[in-house]
Amino acid sequence: MGKYLSKASFILVVLSLFVMHQETPAAPRKTSKARSVQAQKQTASPEISYTVSMSKPATHLLEVEMRVRWNQMPSSFELKMPVWTPGSYLVREYARHVQDFAVKNSSGTTLDWQKTNKNTWQIRTSGAKEIVATYRVYANELTVRTNELNDDHAFWNNAALLMFPKDQLKAASTIKVLPFGTWRIATGLPVVTGSENTFQAANFDILYDSPFEVSNFQDISFTVQGKPHRIVMSGEGNYDLKKLSVDISKIVEEAYKIFGELPYENYTFITNLRGGGGLEHLNSTALQYDKFGFKPESRYKDFLGLVAHEYFHAWNVKRLRPDALGPFDYENENYTKLLWFAEGGTEYFSGLLLRRSGLLTEKEFLSGKAAGIKDLQERPGRLETSLEEASFDAWIKYYRQDENAVNNQISYYDKGEIVSMMLDITIRTASNGAKSLDDVLRTLYNDYFKKGKNYTPQDLQKAAEQAAGRSLDDFFSKYVRGEAEIDYGQIFSGIGLQLKETGGARNRSYIGANLADDNGRLMVRSVPAGTPAYEQGLNSGDQILAIDGYRASQNILQNYISDRKPGDKVRLTIFRFDKMRDIEFTLGNDPRREYSIVKSDNAGDKERALYRAYMNAEL
Repeated sequence: MGKYLSKASFILVVLSLFVMHQETPAAPRKTSKARSVQAQKQTASPEISYTVSMSKPATHLLEVEMRVRWNQMPSSFELKMPVWTPGSYLVREYARHVQDFAVKNSSGTTLDWQKTNKNTWQIRTSGAKEIVATYRVYANELTVRTNELNDDHAFWNNAALLMFPKDQLKAASTIKVLPFGTWRIATGLPVVTGSENTFQAANFDILYDSPFEVSNFQDISFTVQGKPHRIVMSGEGNYDLKKLSVDISKIVEEAYKIFGELPYENYTFITNLRGGGGLEHLNSTALQYDKFGFKPESRYKDFLGLVAHEYFHAWNVKRLRPDALGPFDYENENYTKLLWFAEGGTEYFSGLLLRRSGLLTEKEFLSGKAAGIKDLQERPGRLETSLEEASFDAWIKYYRQDENAVNNQISYYDKGEIVSMMLDITIRTASNGAKSLDDVLRTLYNDYFKKGKNYTPQDLQKAAEQAAGRSLDDFFSKYVRGEAEIDYGQIFSGIGLQLKETGGARNRSYIGANLADDNGRLMVRSVPAGTPAYEQGLNSGDQILAIDGYRASQNILQNYISDRKPGDKVRLTIFRFDKMRDIEFTLGNDPRREYSIVKSDNAGDKERALYRAYMNAEL
């Protein structure tokens, strides 16, 4: 967790310092000096407060007043806006939404300022001990990492709204919210006692890690292991708050069983019922989901999977921190090769949490993993990019995928989930069931987070090898650092499973392009390498008008070519750059396979015992 300490750890540090003071004869003078230095540092820190208003929601403008009081105020002072939000690895340039910036001293006298780069405002303080900066931020983009204000609600990430004084990320701050009308406030930040709608953050890492929802939301609370949890639902939908509280409490309980503690004082689940996605935070998460996506049961379980994923990040990423992820540099990319485990590993455990809590059946869990394997195996990019490369390049590739991404990239989420599963099974098999990936997480939690350290790729491999009781360099070099095909059969057999493949040599014709219906137009979305479409020159962006003179749609096209054999020729009529042309096209043999994870008929007693421990079911 980087520089953050849990309350219990902080108490232990204080007690240890007390013991050192009692047992070391020269301690009084040294301790006094240390206290003096600490006092100077505290004096040197500015007092920072924000007020966020929303007087005219229809304008989409959030209004910010920032006050900085500083006895050590320099003659020239810089305010900066972050360019990205932790958990979403793309430079998003939040400063582009700032307008109407102005600054005065505490007496109301206007101070000179200039913008020196894309996200920096330099202020000439003219001897002032306090500056008052005001600005407005255009907020009309509802994602879990941006801001939105309208007549329904306000949602914002502080990294996308609040500036920070240069070199003062360790400074504490308060934020007062002036809600519109009767709107209520939800956030993970603690309240300032005696101050209405005012919250406090010990430093900017915490401030920027605490989103706000302000609206007439519905909420419900539950308690797990003595700690309060709150579910906030903003917007109308077909959800059942009581059912959500029961089911989400089961997820929390299962996560607790892995680590033996809940590392926060309280937790808030903020859900906006529009859009999709989630973003993790230390003691909260921001979620978006379809307002009518809670029925049928299969879609409800999709939502629970989203909840489980973001919630598990409370450990994996927010406290078990990969090398570069904290303390954060909010002005530049923070590179790490570990996003595959931070995100893919979290996605794997989200499924385990649902399975262990009884919210997913054995069949549903295995079917979901088989679908993930199918998606990976149909992606040519799996042979071009490793998990570590995909993690490192997230800043320039993952959020900016083009039509060729299928051929040269993988998702560190999707392949990371599959490789995490393979790693878990490998550890269970090698240790004869004594250890699992749970133990790897516990080792990282105790040896790194609790000691205030981040972990490296080498640390992760070492923890996995410690659990397995043998070297795993072959596994990591092939599947994490390399692009080798995963040996599913060998790995699955360790717990009595096998990957069943069907299709591939079925003499079924196909074109090979990924198609999409765009308002009645049949469009080529992407063209995987090695397919007939790739070899014969279909392009992303082509509109398919007809096949052999017949108007083309998804259904017509598939039905038409299903009556043809591989090697048959057809005439495709397309629009390319608004010019019509005909292409003589030779149909190929569809190599795609269907996958299912099934129980092996050859499993012995050892494999059956390992499967029982893994899936809480009989093989």
